[in-house]
Amino acid sequence: MKIKIFCTSIKYLKVIDKLPKYINPIGLGISKFPDHWLDEKKGTNISNLNKHYGELTGLYWIWKNILPDMNDEDIIGNCHYRKLWLNNLYFKKIKISFSSLNSNLFKPNNHNFKDIDCAQIQPIIFQKKNLIEDFMNIHKTDILIKCADFLKEENKELYLKHLRQNKLYPLNMFITKVKFFKEYCEEIFPWLEKSFNLCIKKNLCVDYNMRLPAFLAERFTSFWFSKFSRRVALSYARLGNIYLSNQLNNIINPLKLPFTFTGYPTIHKY
Repeated sequence: MKIKIFCTSIKYLKVIDKLPKYINPIGLGISKFPDHWLDEKKGTNISNLNKHYGELTGLYWIWKNILPDMNDEDIIGNCHYRKLWLNNLYFKKIKISFSSLNSNLFKPNNHNFKDIDCAQIQPIIFQKKNLIEDFMNIHKTDILIKCADFLKEENKELYLKHLRQNKLYPLNMFITKVKFFKEYCEEIFPWLEKSFNLCIKKNLCVDYNMRLPAFLAERFTSFWFSKFSRRVALSYARLGNIYLSNQLNNIINPLKLPFTFTGYPTIHKY
């Protein structure tokens, strides 16, 4: 069994080169990337939709260009340039730690990955609203409910039930078996295309909502992988600008310095 994690980024960042070798960088959008990076503009792609789809164009590229060469039982996952998987689940921020962030990143031999089908990001649990109300508060549109009509009938009611609950597995991040990644892509991309067309028709993809399809996808991804009974949740670290600085990363690897695990993981409370 192989494991591959793909890290999507819209710009070249040297810190990504310093991540463990099983984390593969993918350049998204219109920027230029070095030859040792994967680039979604090469191969079958929808890179022209990146400004609306966000990291989903990277997932599409993986589906079309990487999955055909992988075994169905292999493990595949994704992360973002400033959001990285941690190796454990935490319920409080780490205030004091002598260890480095690098030593706490997800590892292929993670003991949680025995006999499971997927991992999701630690959920956001809303205290006074459900996922529909949260989406409406942020995006000022009822498009989330309207797009449920584009799902297959056997998934629509389950999806709506998920949206009426208060638990969101965020960021379109997951780790799963290749066969389940395929099933996810076969479901989400036809649905997302119809949803995007409706957003354009209603002139919704403007300003903060430019990436409205990506935000819709986040709710779908949360629903899709929460259907699995054999799953785990892991925490993540959100990198600040000091970690991402190319100038700093020319000199040292800030992820490997002691005390850099202090302040992690990223935990949302609402």
